[in-house]
Amino acid sequence: MIIVAGHITVEPTQRASYLEGCVIIVEQAREADGCLDIAISADLVDPGRINIYERWSSQQTLDTFRRTGPGSDQGEAMLSVSVEEYDIAEVRPLSGKGKT
Repeated sequence: MIIVAGHITVEPTQRASYLEGCVIIVEQAREADGCLDIAISADLVDPGRINIYERWSSQQTLDTFRRTGPGSDQGEAMLSVSVEEYDIAEVRPLSGKGKT
């Protein structure tokens, strides 16, 4: 499993429009083979921060989506980016009996 997590920052006045532009990305990713979860959302305390979280079944499915998914012309709005990929070998549920 691959987890993509981190955040970007934009001007606080541009955050709402930036997130509106991400709706299509989230919709398409959630329909893509191998996407287990994705969220691009406003931070609760920092008005310029946007949190990124994705779970993919494999590096291959993530790479395929990146090649065929929507293009991103929002790069100019980004003031900073801190997003990383993590290779996950094991998953343990925190509650319940393993439903994810």
